[in-house]
Amino acid sequence: MKEKLKIVPLGGLNEIGKNMTVIEYGQDIFVIDCGLAFPDNEMLGVDLVIPDITYLRRHKNKVRGIVITHGHEDHIGALPYVLKELKVPVYCTRLVAGILNSKFQEHRMTNQVDIRCVRAGNHIKLGCFDVELIHTNHSIADAVALAITTPLGVIIHTGDFKIDPTPVSGEMIDLTRFGELGKKGVLAFMSDSTNVERDGYTPSEIEVGKTFEAQFKGCEQRIIVATFASNIYRIQQILDAAAHHGRKVAICGRSMENISNVAIELGYLHVPDNVLIDISEVNRYAKSKVTVICTGSQGESMSALYRMAFSGHKYVEIGAGDKIILSASAIPGNEKSVTKIINELSKKGAEVVYDRNAIIHVSGHACSEELRLMLALVRPKYFIPVHGEYRMLRRHGELAQQTGVPAKNVLITDIGRPIEIGVKGARLANPVPSGKVLVDGFGIGDVGTAVLRDRKHLSEDGLLVVVVTIDSESGLVIAGPDIVSRGFIYVKEAEDLMEELRLVAERALDRCTDQYVRDWTTIKAAVKSDLSEFLYRKTKRSPMILPVIMEI
Repeated sequence: MKEKLKIVPLGGLNEIGKNMTVIEYGQDIFVIDCGLAFPDNEMLGVDLVIPDITYLRRHKNKVRGIVITHGHEDHIGALPYVLKELKVPVYCTRLVAGILNSKFQEHRMTNQVDIRCVRAGNHIKLGCFDVELIHTNHSIADAVALAITTPLGVIIHTGDFKIDPTPVSGEMIDLTRFGELGKKGVLAFMSDSTNVERDGYTPSEIEVGKTFEAQFKGCEQRIIVATFASNIYRIQQILDAAAHHGRKVAICGRSMENISNVAIELGYLHVPDNVLIDISEVNRYAKSKVTVICTGSQGESMSALYRMAFSGHKYVEIGAGDKIILSASAIPGNEKSVTKIINELSKKGAEVVYDRNAIIHVSGHACSEELRLMLALVRPKYFIPVHGEYRMLRRHGELAQQTGVPAKNVLITDIGRPIEIGVKGARLANPVPSGKVLVDGFGIGDVGTAVLRDRKHLSEDGLLVVVVTIDSESGLVIAGPDIVSRGFIYVKEAEDLMEELRLVAERALDRCTDQYVRDWTTIKAAVKSDLSEFLYRKTKRSPMILPVIMEI
């Protein structure tokens, strides 16, 4: 009797980012992508969010490898953390391998990782699975979809994709191969849902090149373009436009420099002769002869553009002679940061061009008509929408039904809820361990709900520390109580309130002494309770109260 095929999403569903999917059959598992997400506003102090791999840890003897669809952080960013626990090979295309090698150098893991380069058209044997790589178009070079031959049939996973008939370099997505697989029969189709709510087709990347040409033509200002570091096609078009108009180009921003160097070395980025200069040289040329390509299109506080906007950059001071082009759309949640940086640049007299007033960005994700076309080509038995929030997954499921997939065969699941496919049909199985692991500095997973709750409490209401010294023999108060305020009130402006707080704490301590209470926990609880009640009654605020008892 045949085993059931399991598809276990560990990220990328009902969220944007953190993409990770497990394919399992019998004694074999392989993983598709291993991405991160960035923290939301509630995750105070957190640097990154990665998938919970408890399920993989429990079955690590079954894991045959990780296959990467493309080199964006939401698909590769968790690898340095995951590979410390799972010693398995990583299969990826050349550009992804170059980016990963740079990333692993930063994490000092270069000799600990087994990276195996593959290309579109290759097949990878992973246990009982045969994984074929299919060329696709996206906003980064070397993106692939996966056709996975399993004992029960073929699964297709698109990765992130669009249908670009006029790509800047390389070839158009291999629609022929998708059609061939569709004719043979596809068991399940997992497709990118990010842009399903947008009607029509995603414009070609080459349209942005036309806008750059128009922006550069006759411009006497210094042009500074902020875009995603991974968008090699966009960087290539900026370089070409600058060279055509006799400009030098400086690349600025750590991630921009790293990925550009990798792309140049591997031949994905072609720099015209005598165009590239170091950022330290920009002031040697007239503004009309300089272009800067930098990070910061999302208003990131440590990015090159942010430092330029707020006069913190060593070599570039923004002024009236600058034209700033934000060649990216704001990722949901980043709108305020982007608006802030636009306002600051405008205050300095710069001209700011962004996506509301020019076509200087196109998405790397397929819109509804492209998704409909792919469904028509693949003609799957089961359809599983991936990479999107719930409304996107549901809309994509409706689109699949319009193309002929029965409603009962549209399987919308959630992180940690496996889909099981057997000879008798498919169903949602019982949940497995899953969720978010928070990375804060060198700490991985040590910041949990309780820590975040405390950070939120501190950020909203501040902290009061009550310090008291007690005689260990008699239990009498020798010194204090002293009150220290941080983030609650400014002490010099509230001396009367601070004295009242000291008296409340003193009465609580006296009550404990009168009742012969010597247990520190009980004393602390009494002080905390009395102060909390008094403060809320007096100020309608609830700071965190931390009693500190010293015994001598």
